[in-house]
Amino acid sequence: MPVSDGVPGEDCLFCAIVAGERPAHVVLSDEVAVAFLDTRPVFKGHVLVVPPSHVETLADLPVPMIGPFFERVRALSVAVERGLEAAGTFVAMNNRISQSVPHLHTHVVPRNRKDGLRGFFWPRTKYEDPTEAESYARRVREAL
Repeated sequence: MPVSDGVPGEDCLFCAIVAGERPAHVVLSDEVAVAFLDTRPVFKGHVLVVPPSHVETLADLPVPMIGPFFERVRALSVAVERGLEAAGTFVAMNNRISQSVPHLHTHVVPRNRKDGLRGFFWPRTKYEDPTEAESYARRVREAL
C-alpha cells in the first residue's frame, strides 16, 4: 500500500494494524515492536515484527531503536521455535525490493527439516480459518 501525500504511515496496512484499525492475530505489542501472524504465511506460525511507528526500511529505523527492536525479533524467534515445536526459524527482512508493505518488517518463519523451503522461493499457505490462526498466535504468545 502506498504512503499518501508524503504523510508517513497514511494508508499503511501495518500502521493500521498497530493502531488497532485492522484486525490481526497479535502475539506481542509494546513500545518497541508489534508482532502478528502473516496472513499469507510461508508456514503456519509465520510472524511479522514491525516497529510501532512508521519507518520504511532498516536504514530509517532510529539508531537507538535498532538494539531493542532486534531483541524483540530474537525473543520471537525463540518463541516461535518453542511454541510451535519447530526445529528452527528463518529470519528475514526486505528493504524496498520485494517489500510488499512499505513499513519495516522482519519475518520470523518456523522451520523444520525437509519442510520444502529452498533458497528464497517462498511458497505461501493459508490458515483454515481465524480460529486456527488464533491457535498459532496463542502458542507463540504463551512461549514468550
